[in-house]
Amino acid sequence: MAPWCQHPVGIVGLGLIGGSLGLDLQHLGVEVRALVHREATAERARQRGLASAVSTDPGVLAPCGLVVLALPLDRLLAPAAELVAALPPQAVVTDVGSVKAPVLASWSALVPRFVASHPMAGTAQAGVDAGQRGLFLGRPWVATPDPSTDLEALQVVRGLAEAVGAAWLCCEPEAHDQAVALISHVPVLVGAALLQAAAGAEGDPALRRRLASSGFADTTRVGGGNPELGTLMARCNRSAVLAALAAYRRALDQLEGQIQDADWVALQQTLQACQELRPEFL
Repeated sequence: MAPWCQHPVGIVGLGLIGGSLGLDLQHLGVEVRALVHREATAERARQRGLASAVSTDPGVLAPCGLVVLALPLDRLLAPAAELVAALPPQAVVTDVGSVKAPVLASWSALVPRFVASHPMAGTAQAGVDAGQRGLFLGRPWVATPDPSTDLEALQVVRGLAEAVGAAWLCCEPEAHDQAVALISHVPVLVGAALLQAAAGAEGDPALRRRLASSGFADTTRVGGGNPELGTLMARCNRSAVLAALAAYRRALDQLEGQIQDADWVALQQTLQACQELRPEFL
Protein backbone atom coordinates (compact mmCIF):
# COMPACT_ATOMS: atom_id res chain seq x y z
CA MET A 1 0.00 0.00 0.00
CA ALA A 2 1.33 3.45 -0.90
CA PRO A 3 2.49 5.57 2.08
CA TRP A 4 -0.16 8.23 1.64
CA CYS A 5 -3.03 5.76 2.08
CA GLN A 6 -1.74 3.47 4.84
CA HIS A 7 -3.98 5.45 7.19
CA PRO A 8 -7.21 7.38 6.57
CA VAL A 9 -6.89 10.63 4.64
CA GLY A 10 -8.42 13.68 6.28
CA ILE A 11 -10.01 16.51 4.31
CA VAL A 12 -10.87 19.82 5.94
CA GLY A 13 -13.57 21.45 3.85
CA LEU A 14 -15.82 19.74 1.30
CA GLY A 15 -16.30 22.38 -1.36
CA LEU A 16 -15.31 21.83 -4.99
CA ILE A 17 -11.73 20.70 -4.33
CA GLY A 18 -12.29 18.87 -1.06
CA GLY A 19 -15.46 17.16 -2.25
CA SER A 20 -13.90 16.10 -5.55
CA LEU A 21 -10.87 14.73 -3.74
CA GLY A 22 -13.09 12.79 -1.35
CA LEU A 23 -14.98 11.18 -4.22
CA ASP A 24 -11.80 10.23 -6.07
CA LEU A 25 -10.07 8.80 -3.00
CA GLN A 26 -13.04 6.67 -2.00
CA HIS A 27 -13.21 5.35 -5.55
CA LEU A 28 -9.62 4.19 -5.01
CA GLY A 29 -10.67 2.40 -1.81
CA VAL A 30 -9.18 4.97 0.59
CA GLU A 31 -10.94 5.81 3.85
CA VAL A 32 -11.69 9.54 3.91
CA ARG A 33 -12.51 11.43 7.10
CA ALA A 34 -13.79 14.97 6.60
CA LEU A 35 -14.12 17.96 8.90
CA VAL A 36 -16.66 20.65 7.98
CA HIS A 37 -17.84 23.84 9.66
CA ARG A 38 -21.62 23.38 9.73
CA GLU A 39 -23.87 20.42 10.51
CA ALA A 40 -26.04 21.22 7.46
CA THR A 41 -22.94 20.87 5.28
CA ALA A 42 -22.05 17.62 7.01
CA GLU A 43 -25.52 16.20 6.35
CA ARG A 44 -25.44 17.13 2.67
CA ALA A 45 -21.92 15.72 2.33
CA ARG A 46 -23.11 12.44 3.81
CA GLN A 47 -26.01 12.36 1.36
CA ARG A 48 -23.59 12.86 -1.53
CA GLY A 49 -21.10 10.32 -0.18
CA LEU A 50 -18.20 12.78 -0.24
CA ALA A 51 -16.35 11.03 2.59
CA SER A 52 -16.44 7.85 4.65
CA ALA A 53 -17.05 9.92 7.79
CA VAL A 54 -18.08 13.57 8.00
CA SER A 55 -18.18 15.59 11.21
CA THR A 56 -18.04 19.08 12.67
CA ASP A 57 -15.87 17.66 15.48
CA PRO A 58 -12.13 18.11 14.77
CA GLY A 59 -11.55 14.76 16.46
CA VAL A 60 -12.64 13.11 13.21
CA LEU A 61 -9.08 13.71 11.96
CA ALA A 62 -7.37 11.80 14.80
CA PRO A 63 -6.48 8.60 12.86
CA CYS A 64 -5.37 10.36 9.68
CA GLY A 65 -1.84 10.10 8.34
CA LEU A 66 -2.41 12.76 5.69
CA VAL A 67 -4.66 15.81 6.04
CA VAL A 68 -5.64 18.06 3.14
CA LEU A 69 -6.68 21.60 4.03
CA ALA A 70 -9.29 22.41 1.37
CA LEU A 71 -10.13 25.77 2.91
CA PRO A 72 -10.59 29.31 1.54
CA LEU A 73 -7.43 31.40 1.58
CA ASP A 74 -8.55 33.61 4.45
CA ARG A 75 -9.11 30.57 6.68
CA LEU A 76 -5.77 29.12 5.61
CA LEU A 77 -3.94 32.31 6.51
CA ALA A 78 -5.72 32.67 9.87
CA PRO A 79 -6.43 29.06 10.87
CA ALA A 80 -8.64 28.26 13.83
CA ALA A 81 -6.66 27.22 16.90
CA GLU A 82 -8.88 24.18 17.41
CA LEU A 83 -8.09 22.96 13.90
CA VAL A 84 -4.34 23.25 14.41
CA ALA A 85 -4.63 21.48 17.76
CA ALA A 86 -6.64 18.64 16.19
CA LEU A 87 -4.08 17.77 13.52
CA PRO A 88 -2.31 14.48 14.33
CA PRO A 89 1.29 15.32 15.36
CA GLN A 90 2.96 13.03 12.81
CA ALA A 91 0.50 13.62 9.97
CA VAL A 92 1.57 15.07 6.65
CA VAL A 93 -0.47 18.23 6.11
CA THR A 94 -0.98 19.92 2.76
CA ASP A 95 -3.26 22.61 1.39
CA VAL A 96 -4.90 23.40 -1.94
CA GLY A 97 -4.73 27.21 -1.85
CA SER A 98 -4.08 29.17 -5.03
CA VAL A 99 -1.48 31.43 -3.35
CA LYS A 100 1.54 29.74 -1.87
CA ALA A 101 4.14 32.05 -0.30
CA PRO A 102 1.95 33.39 2.55
CA VAL A 103 0.36 29.98 3.17
CA LEU A 104 3.78 28.32 3.43
CA ALA A 105 4.98 31.05 5.80
CA SER A 106 1.95 30.55 8.04
CA TRP A 107 1.75 26.77 8.16
CA SER A 108 5.41 25.75 8.22
CA ALA A 109 5.57 27.34 11.66
CA LEU A 110 2.48 25.47 12.86
CA VAL A 111 2.99 21.84 11.83
CA PRO A 112 6.28 19.99 11.26
CA ARG A 113 5.32 18.07 8.09
CA PHE A 114 3.56 20.75 6.06
CA VAL A 115 3.73 20.72 2.26
CA ALA A 116 2.34 23.72 0.38
CA SER A 117 0.54 22.57 -2.76
CA HIS A 118 -2.03 23.67 -5.31
CA PRO A 119 -4.08 21.47 -7.65
CA MET A 120 -4.75 23.58 -10.76
CA ALA A 121 -8.29 22.34 -11.32
CA GLY A 122 -11.71 23.87 -10.93
CA THR A 123 -15.10 24.80 -12.27
CA ALA A 124 -17.41 27.76 -11.79
CA GLN A 125 -19.25 25.83 -9.05
CA ALA A 126 -18.68 26.09 -5.31
CA GLY A 127 -19.95 24.54 -2.11
CA VAL A 128 -20.83 21.06 -0.95
CA ASP A 129 -22.72 20.25 -4.15
CA ALA A 130 -19.79 21.15 -6.43
CA GLY A 131 -17.52 18.12 -5.91
CA GLN A 132 -17.18 15.73 -8.85
CA ARG A 133 -15.19 12.67 -9.80
CA GLY A 134 -12.21 13.08 -12.10
CA LEU A 135 -11.67 16.80 -11.50
CA PHE A 136 -7.88 16.47 -11.22
CA LEU A 137 -7.31 14.11 -14.15
CA GLY A 138 -4.49 15.49 -16.30
CA ARG A 139 -4.38 18.79 -14.42
CA PRO A 140 -1.21 20.19 -12.79
CA TRP A 141 -0.74 19.71 -9.06
CA VAL A 142 2.01 22.08 -7.96
CA ALA A 143 4.06 21.81 -4.79
CA THR A 144 6.16 24.72 -3.52
CA PRO A 145 8.64 23.32 -0.99
CA ASP A 146 11.21 25.43 0.80
CA PRO A 147 14.46 24.26 2.47
CA SER A 148 12.56 23.28 5.63
CA THR A 149 10.05 21.02 3.85
CA ASP A 150 10.15 17.37 4.92
CA LEU A 151 11.16 15.48 1.76
CA GLU A 152 9.33 12.33 2.82
CA ALA A 153 6.18 14.38 3.35
CA LEU A 154 6.66 15.89 -0.11
CA GLN A 155 6.63 12.40 -1.63
CA VAL A 156 3.46 11.53 0.28
CA VAL A 157 1.66 14.50 -1.28
CA ARG A 158 3.07 13.57 -4.67
CA GLY A 159 1.61 10.10 -4.26
CA LEU A 160 -1.79 11.59 -3.48
CA ALA A 161 -1.68 13.89 -6.51
CA GLU A 162 -0.63 11.17 -8.92
CA ALA A 163 -3.20 8.73 -7.53
CA VAL A 164 -6.03 11.06 -8.58
CA GLY A 165 -4.49 11.51 -12.03
CA ALA A 166 -2.84 14.90 -11.61
CA ALA A 167 0.45 15.94 -13.22
CA TRP A 168 2.99 16.65 -10.46
CA LEU A 169 5.52 19.49 -10.52
CA CYS A 170 7.46 21.62 -8.06
CA CYS A 171 8.56 25.25 -8.10
CA GLU A 172 9.45 28.03 -5.67
CA PRO A 173 6.46 29.63 -3.91
CA GLU A 174 7.15 33.12 -5.24
CA ALA A 175 7.48 31.81 -8.80
CA HIS A 176 4.15 30.00 -8.40
CA ASP A 177 2.40 33.14 -7.17
CA GLN A 178 3.75 35.22 -10.06
CA ALA A 179 2.70 32.58 -12.60
CA VAL A 180 -0.82 32.05 -11.28
CA ALA A 181 -1.36 35.81 -11.12
CA LEU A 182 -1.14 35.89 -14.92
CA ILE A 183 -2.72 32.57 -15.88
CA SER A 184 -5.37 32.21 -13.16
CA HIS A 185 -6.03 35.35 -11.12
CA VAL A 186 -5.94 38.08 -13.77
CA PRO A 187 -8.23 36.11 -16.13
CA VAL A 188 -10.91 36.34 -13.41
CA LEU A 189 -10.55 40.11 -13.33
CA VAL A 190 -10.35 40.41 -17.11
CA GLY A 191 -13.51 38.35 -17.52
CA ALA A 192 -15.24 40.49 -14.91
CA ALA A 193 -14.15 43.69 -16.66
CA LEU A 194 -15.50 42.47 -20.00
CA LEU A 195 -18.83 41.58 -18.39
CA GLN A 196 -19.02 45.06 -16.88
CA ALA A 197 -18.18 46.67 -20.23
CA ALA A 198 -20.78 44.60 -22.08
CA ALA A 199 -23.46 45.48 -19.54
CA GLY A 200 -22.65 49.17 -19.20
CA ALA A 201 -21.37 50.43 -22.58
CA GLU A 202 -23.41 52.71 -24.81
CA GLY A 203 -25.91 51.07 -27.12
CA ASP A 204 -28.40 48.31 -26.51
CA PRO A 205 -27.29 45.94 -23.70
CA ALA A 206 -30.34 43.73 -24.28
CA LEU A 207 -29.22 43.14 -27.86
CA ARG A 208 -25.69 42.33 -26.72
CA ARG A 209 -27.08 39.75 -24.32
CA ARG A 210 -29.11 38.13 -27.09
CA LEU A 211 -26.12 38.03 -29.45
CA ALA A 212 -23.57 36.76 -26.91
CA SER A 213 -22.36 33.33 -27.97
CA SER A 214 -19.52 30.88 -27.37
CA GLY A 215 -16.66 33.37 -27.77
CA PHE A 216 -18.10 35.68 -25.13
CA ALA A 217 -18.95 32.71 -22.90
CA ASP A 218 -15.41 31.32 -23.12
CA THR A 219 -13.79 34.69 -22.44
CA THR A 220 -15.95 35.56 -19.43
CA ARG A 221 -16.41 32.14 -17.80
CA VAL A 222 -14.04 32.67 -14.88
CA GLY A 223 -15.10 36.31 -14.49
CA GLY A 224 -18.61 35.08 -13.73
CA GLY A 225 -17.40 32.54 -11.18
CA ASN A 226 -17.17 32.51 -7.39
CA PRO A 227 -16.80 36.18 -6.28
CA GLU A 228 -15.45 35.26 -2.83
CA LEU A 229 -12.66 33.21 -4.39
CA GLY A 230 -11.80 35.95 -6.89
CA THR A 231 -11.56 38.55 -4.14
CA LEU A 232 -9.41 36.32 -1.94
CA MET A 233 -7.00 35.56 -4.80
CA ALA A 234 -6.52 39.28 -5.45
CA ARG A 235 -6.23 40.10 -1.76
CA CYS A 236 -3.76 37.33 -0.91
CA ASN A 237 -1.63 37.69 -4.05
CA ARG A 238 -1.95 41.46 -4.35
CA SER A 239 1.54 42.47 -5.51
CA ALA A 240 1.77 39.73 -8.15
CA VAL A 241 -1.77 40.47 -9.38
CA LEU A 242 -0.99 44.19 -9.72
CA ALA A 243 2.17 43.39 -11.70
CA ALA A 244 0.20 41.01 -13.93
CA LEU A 245 -2.53 43.60 -14.51
CA ALA A 246 0.15 46.11 -15.54
CA ALA A 247 1.56 43.62 -18.05
CA TYR A 248 -1.93 42.97 -19.41
CA ARG A 249 -2.60 46.71 -19.68
CA ARG A 250 0.60 47.15 -21.74
CA ALA A 251 -0.56 44.42 -24.10
CA LEU A 252 -3.96 46.11 -24.46
CA ASP A 253 -2.28 49.46 -25.06
CA GLN A 254 -0.24 47.91 -27.88
CA LEU A 255 -3.36 46.53 -29.56
CA GLU A 256 -5.24 49.81 -29.08
CA GLY A 257 -2.33 51.75 -30.58
CA GLN A 258 -2.22 49.52 -33.65
CA ILE A 259 -5.93 50.05 -34.23
CA GLN A 260 -5.74 53.80 -33.63
CA ASP A 261 -2.89 54.03 -36.15
CA ALA A 262 -4.74 51.78 -38.61
CA ASP A 263 -1.59 49.64 -38.64
CA TRP A 264 -3.30 46.51 -39.84
CA VAL A 265 -0.08 44.78 -40.78
CA ALA A 266 1.24 45.14 -37.23
CA LEU A 267 -2.10 44.03 -35.78
CA GLN A 268 -2.17 40.93 -37.95
CA GLN A 269 1.41 40.12 -36.97
CA THR A 270 0.50 40.45 -33.29
CA LEU A 271 -2.56 38.23 -33.67
CA GLN A 272 -0.51 35.71 -35.68
CA ALA A 273 2.04 35.57 -32.86
CA CYS A 274 -0.79 35.03 -30.35
CA GLN A 275 -2.26 32.24 -32.45
CA GLU A 276 1.10 30.50 -32.34
CA LEU A 277 1.51 31.13 -28.59
CA ARG A 278 -1.83 29.77 -27.42
CA PRO A 279 -1.11 26.02 -27.85
CA GLU A 280 1.94 26.41 -25.61
CA PHE A 281 -0.35 27.36 -22.71
CA LEU A 282 -2.90 24.60 -23.28
